[in-house]
Amino acid sequence: MTRKLFYEDSHMREFEAEVLACEPFGEQYKIVLDETAFFPEGGGQYADTGWIGGVRVTDAHEKEGVIFHTAGGPLVPGTKVKGTIDWDERFEKMQQHSGEHIVSGLIHQKFGYDNVGFHLGSDYCTLDFNGPITREELCGIETMANEAVFRNLDIQVSYPSKEELEHIDYRSKIEIEGQVRIVTVPGYDVCACCAPHMDKTGEIGLIKLTDMVNYKGGERISMLCGFRALRDYRQKECNVKAISALLCAREEETAEAVGHLKEEQVRQKGKIASLQQKMLTYKAAEISTDGAVAAVFDPELSGNGPRELMNLLLDRGARVCAVLAGTDEEGYRYVIGSRTEDVRQLCRELNDRFSGKGGGKPEMVQGSLVGKASEIRRFLEEAQP
Repeated sequence: MTRKLFYEDSHMREFEAEVLACEPFGEQYKIVLDETAFFPEGGGQYADTGWIGGVRVTDAHEKEGVIFHTAGGPLVPGTKVKGTIDWDERFEKMQQHSGEHIVSGLIHQKFGYDNVGFHLGSDYCTLDFNGPITREELCGIETMANEAVFRNLDIQVSYPSKEELEHIDYRSKIEIEGQVRIVTVPGYDVCACCAPHMDKTGEIGLIKLTDMVNYKGGERISMLCGFRALRDYRQKECNVKAISALLCAREEETAEAVGHLKEEQVRQKGKIASLQQKMLTYKAAEISTDGAVAAVFDPELSGNGPRELMNLLLDRGARVCAVLAGTDEEGYRYVIGSRTEDVRQLCRELNDRFSGKGGGKPEMVQGSLVGKASEIRRFLEEAQP
């Protein structure tokens, strides 16, 4: 059994221990110490990282009470070594996890919902609840959670006996065998948990619930606490200042300014579409519709432009019309149509000749190909639809 120093002092950054075992593990090593401050992965929280005796520790996991450290180099059993936790990383994880207890406890108190999923990643944290929550309700939960932080309450850890446990109303996502570790935030939450936590709620810092989505009939909530919430605020502040400068609008008016800009964009798109339609009409009037296939090459056509021009030429009496948009260097996007002929055979022959792909219905096909405009035009002019 490994002595778990992180339970004795969750703020321990360094420690000394004896190496009990070291075995190869692929290109790395599995190291066992007599005691450790490295928390192994568990309870939705990933493992601590750091250094032991000068070798890098990238993971830790527990099996039957023994903690195995995944390290980049070997250590000699029987020697004493110094261990160092990546403290900034551990501190942030404890901020998130302690914040999660407060939020989950409040939601359980107010709605009776259970936390059925918790994931603490390297840059995000999600909480899953088995019932619906509105954004207004979540805003209220966020306010109460931060009130718990400001009260700077002691976060208590206890190991009640089996008899004592029967009289404690606590949250737990799984059935636990053996000794149960209870983490209590007075007035907010009582929960079985194996992870290290803050000593006081004030250490958590700001609790910010950043997003929510419907998930399996309930809600998945994204949360940032402490330094992560601060980084998020700084990034969003930077974005707002940049948008404010670009729009020449006050920071508190950027959303309104973007709304006006979007409305103007919609109006401009409508004007552009009208002008493009007029341009296509003028263009179609200047194109000859004589011959078996009326072939048009126009690198400026985009969107539905090729199909609209094709329809205009068919309206003018073209037997078969092929419109191609693109260049010799980048390839062409084509649309071919007819009111009287089946153009699928022409499409197949065009694809075979110019490494194309595409297809469609008898009256219209579309696709893409690669080739020189002069050769494609000659092929279409000689074709017999």
